[in-house]
Amino acid sequence: MQTRPVPGGRDPKPAPLQRARPQATATGMIASTFTETRTWVFDLDNTLYPATADLFPQIEARIGAFIQNALGLDAQRAADLRHRYWLTHGTTLAGLTQNHGIAPEAFLHEVHDIDLSDIGPDPALTAGLAALPGRRVVFTNGSRAHAHRVTRARGIADLFDAVYGIEDAGFVPKPQAPAFDAVFTAEGLEPRTAAMFEDEPRNLVEPHRRGLRTVHVAPSPAPAPHIDHGTDDLAGFLSHLGEPPSRTRATAIHLAHDKDRS
Repeated sequence: MQTRPVPGGRDPKPAPLQRARPQATATGMIASTFTETRTWVFDLDNTLYPATADLFPQIEARIGAFIQNALGLDAQRAADLRHRYWLTHGTTLAGLTQNHGIAPEAFLHEVHDIDLSDIGPDPALTAGLAALPGRRVVFTNGSRAHAHRVTRARGIADLFDAVYGIEDAGFVPKPQAPAFDAVFTAEGLEPRTAAMFEDEPRNLVEPHRRGLRTVHVAPSPAPAPHIDHGTDDLAGFLSHLGEPPSRTRATAIHLAHDKDRS
């Protein structure tokens, strides 16, 4: 990961020593904003496993095939409809249920029947999650069964106190407010002592409005007023929040916004 140039355009040697101080300061500042966090909410797909894994492309392909079969569309029209409903309804499923009367259970069973061999345990992620104080929960727009399969494949299923799928939100998806109402109420979540980790920036708008700390997990940053922090390395980010930060492990963290909400 590229580092920022030293002011004035000069890069005095030894360069590694010059970079170490800002990194330690930045990670310390980030950790300090989570000292009161006791509920850690994680999205599932492309968050608890890398976006480079071959899982979501499988899901998208199965969604396209489902639409073709259910609505009698060709591949291109099915792909266009899938994307349009994702934009306008939050998920393709929401558009299909509201506009075509598709049964959500059948859709979820079909599209989540995927091969998980591309993901496996990540010891660093396991350690980072295990060190977090308080409750750890999964909140996904996928099904609860899909979340259980993925977390088992990652070797982290036993670390979560609760798993909420879209059925627990009445099939209303993030980013819609009623989805957060349903899950946060069921969890008994106190927003000011909670944080949410998510790969989709729009799904962090409502949590931020309610007072949660928000962390965007993605290969590229997406600075926005509703995103407090961003990282392309979830395990590395978490390593600074539980046990005291390691002085030896480099991590890819960028501080998007570090606002004082006190």
